[in-house]
Amino acid sequence: MSEQRKIRKAVFPVAGLGTRFLPATKAVPKEMLTVVDKPVIQYVVDEAAEAGIEHFVFVTGRGKGVIEDYFDIQYELEQMLRERNKNAELTLLSHILPKAGTASFTRQQVPLGLGHAVWCARDIVGNEPFAVLLPDMIMSSEKSCLKGMVDLYAQTGGNVLAVEECAPDQTHKYGIVGKGAPVGEGFKITEMVEKPAKGTAPSNFFINGRYILQPEIFKILETQERGAGNEIQLTDGMLALAKAQEFAAYHFRGETYDCGAKDGFILANLAFALKRDDIRPSIEGPLKAMVEKLN
Repeated sequence: MSEQRKIRKAVFPVAGLGTRFLPATKAVPKEMLTVVDKPVIQYVVDEAAEAGIEHFVFVTGRGKGVIEDYFDIQYELEQMLRERNKNAELTLLSHILPKAGTASFTRQQVPLGLGHAVWCARDIVGNEPFAVLLPDMIMSSEKSCLKGMVDLYAQTGGNVLAVEECAPDQTHKYGIVGKGAPVGEGFKITEMVEKPAKGTAPSNFFINGRYILQPEIFKILETQERGAGNEIQLTDGMLALAKAQEFAAYHFRGETYDCGAKDGFILANLAFALKRDDIRPSIEGPLKAMVEKLN
């Protein structure tokens, strides 16, 4: 097992087609759909930056070039803002721009699943532990989910997954972990089961789309056979890795919004808008009126 080292790099699998959001995603990547006034991917990158990530690795696909453009300088736009003395907007753009050399982009030519997407980042990540953040999932909490995971990793080493609790009758929809001895803000993982049959789940803790993994996962994914959906599944790779390395779970207690689904995307917009002092006063009343009409 690799010795414990700082988590410096994070992988963002952004090659998905976003078919659940057609026709909006016919020309616009789903990761660039906005929650209030920021693309979904920006929230996830901000979470990684808060956790101390130094290098951001995007695994893209065809039609995703706009993501690379978003994390680059736009000379014409910035020149226009300077000429019009739009200093607040210039400052905003400078804050979202990664430092030179800290963002890398690699292509997943064929959509062969999450495990394959992570494997595509192997040469950029190299032989060091790394994080994986699913770009559809954005989270709200006092301490970011990945920051909590990094803190737990400092205690446990090995591999760390973020988990949340679901209703016991919903466990068949998720990847579920078995709960072992407590450690820090989480516990040791005793087993992992992908979408267990009803009544067979080892717990009601499900994996929520955040991972810290050791680089040995790449060798496993390189020869991993296709699993569910005829794709190379990351869960299958983690199950193989768990035979040699320990896994711990960070119990995330904030709010998670699945922006890959229409209901989650709408709820995220409402939740993040209500957190904004510049927006809440103008929407709180109309929202309450809508709720009253529902009743």
